[in-house]
Amino acid sequence: MSVYVGNLSYDVTEESLNAVFAEYGSVKRVQLPTDRETGRVRGFGFVEMGTDAEETAAIDALDGAEWMGRDLKVNKAKPKEDRGSFGGNRGNNNFRNRY
Repeated sequence: MSVYVGNLSYDVTEESLNAVFAEYGSVKRVQLPTDRETGRVRGFGFVEMGTDAEETAAIDALDGAEWMGRDLKVNKAKPKEDRGSFGGNRGNNNFRNRY
């Protein structure tokens, strides 16, 4: 059970995000992706909750809520799609078909 959290402040920490979501249930894990070059938080993250009910409660309460001066976008995380080789699987992969 994972929740996507978007429009985060660049000052957010895993601890502060954990504290907000802990109000709605048990938090198993918090991930805040960072920019490879700057090391700065990218403005979104993922929170893994203990149960579906906790996840739903957090989404219902926090989607659109203001936190750290920003309106949060909170919804169920979608599975990461397989992008395949060369940055995408677009169905017509001419490079592979030629060689």
